Amino acid sequence: MKDLIVYYSLEGNTEYVAEKIAAKTGADTLRLVPKKAYHDKGFAKFFWGGKSAVMAEKPELEKYDIDLSQYERIIFGTPIWASNITPPLRTFIDENKEALKGKSFAAFACQSGAGAEKAFAKLSKLLGIEGLLPSAIFIDPKAKGSEDKDAQIDKFAETLSGSNAVK
Repeated sequence: MKDLIVYYSLEGNTEYVAEKIAAKTGADTLRLVPKKAYHDKGFAKFFWGGKSAVMAEKPELEKYDIDLSQYERIIFGTPIWASNITPPLRTFIDENKEALKGKSFAAFACQSGAGAEKAFAKLSKLLGIEGLLPSAIFIDPKAKGSEDKDAQIDKFAETLSGSNAVK
């Protein structure tokens, strides 16, 4: 059985990490795309994205075709918005509640500031599990990339390859 990385990326940081992990682990990827794009610049980006995350909105997503029965573990990737996962992940989880039952989970977050730990706790609760291990937090891995940040991503990929996540 394989791993699937399900992620949303606004500015490319989360996509960068998802692709690097997929290349190292052989996981498949599913990029979530909301039908109505979020603002990606200035005050509107922070205001509308933060509001959407805090209000636990579930935006309509572009059609995706995935057979979750083919995957043993789902690895969620998300930017952190107001100490929350992004709304497209919330939509995906809500749309696939039954298919996610019995799966193992892991997660990674990309952020510029803080809040990933709180977001992981909220994600665990949304999934109905006790914990989310392994998990990793990356600070602007693409926007402010470095060899050290790439090494952190590689280390997380190795952790994923050698462990089982929480069910």
